[in-house]
Amino acid sequence: MSTLTKTSFVFAIILCAFFKNSFAQNSAVTTRAQNAFVELGGPGLLLSANYDTRFGQRRDGIGGRAGLGYLSIDDNSILTVPLQVNYLLGKKGKFFEIGLGATIISTSGKGNEDFFSLDDATGAIGTMAFGYRYQPEDGGFNFRAAVTPIFNSTGFMPFFGGISFGYTF
Repeated sequence: MSTLTKTSFVFAIILCAFFKNSFAQNSAVTTRAQNAFVELGGPGLLLSANYDTRFGQRRDGIGGRAGLGYLSIDDNSILTVPLQVNYLLGKKGKFFEIGLGATIISTSGKGNEDFFSLDDATGAIGTMAFGYRYQPEDGGFNFRAAVTPIFNSTGFMPFFGGISFGYTF
């Protein structure tokens, strides 16, 4: 793991611990927030369907997400499974989101000289999220936009991003 990756990971953990205690009193709603959304870009890389929930009976605080993405062109395909732990800071349906996780990637294809060709491979990349989330207190339409850096043992892409639309219940 590179020094930059270790530093990013430690920074995210420190932020989560600090803000957990600082904002604990701001959540007056006792119903756990749950979201279903479609995301373009982000930890799912291309297009993914996702589920996100808080781990406690709150609208903010610590939670997690899991998703599934798939793209197929000709005889080539990419399957992604984004998994992430995140923390929401804010109130009244408007939140700053920070997250850290991994995306499992599986590719298959012919591996020839075509414009879009893949070899059969499976691996994982690290993901982060820093963005805005609109998640209404009474449920309904939700929106997210974030910078979602991705990294692995060979590099770091700090300016990857994502946008999503879905439903909060």
